[in-house]
Amino acid sequence: MRVPSRRLGRVLTLILIPTTLIITGALVTTSSYSAFSASTVDSGNSWAAGQVTLGDDDSGTAMFAASGLKPGDTGERCIAVTSSGTVPSRVELYGTGHATTRALSDYLTIDVTQGTGGSFAGGCTGFSPAPSNSVVYSGTLAAFAASATDYGHGLPGSAAWAPSGSGSETRVFRFAYTLSSSTPNTAEGGTSTIGFTWEAQSS
Repeated sequence: MRVPSRRLGRVLTLILIPTTLIITGALVTTSSYSAFSASTVDSGNSWAAGQVTLGDDDSGTAMFAASGLKPGDTGERCIAVTSSGTVPSRVELYGTGHATTRALSDYLTIDVTQGTGGSFAGGCTGFSPAPSNSVVYSGTLAAFAASATDYGHGLPGSAAWAPSGSGSETRVFRFAYTLSSSTPNTAEGGTSTIGFTWEAQSS
């Protein structure tokens, strides 16, 4: 018996629709599966720069405020400089803001010695020079100011103090001055000023 073409079309439609749904369902089912996985994390990473820290015990007061000097006069003061940085460094001493009138700096000699013992407030009682490289400078104030002008030209150069950065370290510096006994009358009434600067740079 011949089936009318219109009816045959309806039959084919009914057959094709369920087939399409079955195929689609298969695709959904296949894509829902997950792969095995594993991971590990190293968390909390951070970085922090070390510090170069330097201070002294002068409480903002100048070591010397000497006046009325005459040829042959002397004096001394001690100052404790402390490194509390966290990285190795080198400490150099140099002068800043030097000024003089009547060339008084040419006749003032200074001797700078590094060691232990003594303090700014307590004076140089108990000061002991370092067993080696204790002499930082010995000469006129004028020559010090002209040569030790910045860190690159600081003193004592290759024998500089080198804090390890592993803890607080203190070095005491004794400054002794003398106004030359041969200071001429031309320097009478003269003045000299300078700042002493310690600078640390990481090594």
